[in-house]
This record gives sequence, structure tokens and C-alpha cells, in this order.
Amino acid sequence: MKLKVKKGDNIMVMAGKDKGKTGKIVKAIPAEGLVVVEGINMHKKHQKATKSGSKGQTIEKAMPIDASNVMLMENGKAVRSARKIIAGKSVRVSKKTGKEI
Repeated sequence: MKLKVKKGDNIMVMAGKDKGKTGKIVKAIPAEGLVVVEGINMHKKHQKATKSGSKGQTIEKAMPIDASNVMLMENGKAVRSARKIIAGKSVRVSKKTGKEI
């Protein structure tokens, strides 16, 4: 599956419990069509104590969400993206402005 977003992109969540929130993509999983966004889809994970005498803890971890539920952001607004060949290279462009992303 070809993703329209990649690691480091600023995105907005369009569907789900975090709809309307924005964040940066930390990890992309193209084989499954998933992305991990910092601060989005947070889950609590109970971690066991590693050494005897120390306590276990609860950590919050960002879990993957479907890439179809996110859109790229440009100037604070969500935009659709397309591929265009410029100087023999395929680049992503905004459908709204036509500028390179």
C-alpha cells in the first residue's frame, strides 16, 4: 500500500476519537497502512518491574492509527496531496495550491 504521508509530516486526524487533533508522524508502517503520531491514540501500558525491589509503572504510549484517517497540513489547514513529476522526479504537491510539500 502506498501511503500519501511519511515520517516527519505534520498531519491532522480526520476520523476517530482524536478527530481534529494535529501532530507529527513518528513512524510509518506502509505494509499495514498505519502511522504512529505523537500525542494521538494514546494508550496506557502497565510495565512490570525489571529488577527485584523496584516498582512497576504505567506508561503512556502512542499506538498506530490507519493512514486513511489522517491528512497532510499546509499553513494550518488540512489539504489533499497528489504526485507530480517535476524535473524527472516524482514529488508531492498540494491539490489546493499546487505547491510542493
